[in-house]
Amino acid sequence: MDSHLRGIVFLLLVVGSLTEDPPPKHMDNFIKAVETIEADNLGLGPLAVVIGLRKAAGIETTFIQNYFGSLSDDSPTNSLVIKPELIRLLNSMIKHEVSELGVEEGVVLTADGITVALTPLLLGLEAGLRSTSPSRVRGLYPLSLTNNLVRSFLHHSRGDSSSSSSRLGPGGCWDNVKDPRVFTLSGVASLATDAQVTGGMDGVILGKRMAEINKHPLPLSSLLKRYYNHRLGAAGLDAAPGLISQLRRTNFRKLVNLPLLERQLMRSLSTVQKLEKYFKRQKVEKKKLEEILNQGLDEFVHSYMDCPAIIPRCMWEAKPYRGTPTQLTLPLSFLYIHHTYGPSQPCLSFQECSRDMRSMQRFHQDDRGWDDIGYSFVTGSDGYLYEGRGWHWRGAHTKGHNSIGYGVSFIGDYTSSIPGKRTMDLVRHQLAKCATDRGRLVSNFTIHGHRQVVNTSCPGDAFYAEIQGWKHFGEVKK
Repeated sequence: MDSHLRGIVFLLLVVGSLTEDPPPKHMDNFIKAVETIEADNLGLGPLAVVIGLRKAAGIETTFIQNYFGSLSDDSPTNSLVIKPELIRLLNSMIKHEVSELGVEEGVVLTADGITVALTPLLLGLEAGLRSTSPSRVRGLYPLSLTNNLVRSFLHHSRGDSSSSSSRLGPGGCWDNVKDPRVFTLSGVASLATDAQVTGGMDGVILGKRMAEINKHPLPLSSLLKRYYNHRLGAAGLDAAPGLISQLRRTNFRKLVNLPLLERQLMRSLSTVQKLEKYFKRQKVEKKKLEEILNQGLDEFVHSYMDCPAIIPRCMWEAKPYRGTPTQLTLPLSFLYIHHTYGPSQPCLSFQECSRDMRSMQRFHQDDRGWDDIGYSFVTGSDGYLYEGRGWHWRGAHTKGHNSIGYGVSFIGDYTSSIPGKRTMDLVRHQLAKCATDRGRLVSNFTIHGHRQVVNTSCPGDAFYAEIQGWKHFGEVKK
């Protein structure tokens, strides 16, 4: 172990049980805890803080020790003090587990509406901070991401999990978006839930960044604030800094490619087999193992790299569907582009976009008498799509054509302007690829503006002129 790491000892001052409930499980509250620790331990760098957080939460396995050594190896030349009132908070926020009732612990809600597991995030940061070379960060991918992926793929292939579970996911819902306390999964948990994968992707991105600036590292709280709490200006994502959580999938795609992920999966598999007796006893042919990993990797790339992140209905606090939805017969042949007109301004945050979604749903249900918000999906200018009727239920977006296409609306009035490039790319590239790759849209699908098939000015003159240059745009056959 590097000499600058030695001498970190952790004095966890537990003087009795806490009398107050811990704060909501929000990233902002975790960052506040980190700020308190930094203020109480002036002079200790971010690596000491990260290791202290891991020790406070009891995060140590043989797999982690293979890369970092044992937490008990450090000699007592410095002290990291963590106040007693933070111990319960750190345990509840960092230590990951899923209960029999599907409650996922060790996850927090971020300002942009995404749920992140903290353990893989912190392990990625620790790998980056321990690194002596930005080009080779030992343990970065295995500790942040690929260990969980390998375990989940193998677990699924053995049939240990329910037939209703998948290799990855699922996501879930918070009991209260404004006061998040309990996160419940929407299905049977894999060994790599959405929150773990998302935390792992952030761990890779931020761990790599910390390795690059290792000689002058930012305080941990400052890094987390910049990444998770950036507020978009009027120019939106196109003018935003590159290293923010809203651009997670874009940044991850820049860092990795398929051959790199394949190599990292095999390295994690080899380490797991070497360290753990259970996996040593599993006799699986090499060809079968490669098949298992390739199938899992295909699902990972599709779900987390090709597809855009979609905020589920429960997160924007949708009201229930009224009546019985009609299931679509897939694949569909059309993608209909809309603008909302009202709300007239682009939404630039999870809070704004969620508010606009609720407003549209009220208008569609109460004023128009529809069963639900009419659109299949809605595009915010905050970097996310929002689930309306979704992939499987017929919408009420394009009269006479709802059963043959998805309706995707962009929040804002685009009569004289167009959405930002990154916002448009969420639909024209990512959503389109996501839909065609899994048989939701035919490969030769057609894009139409709403006005082409209904007597309306939607999606606005400027935006309609823009989409005429998109691949798959087509004139209406008469």
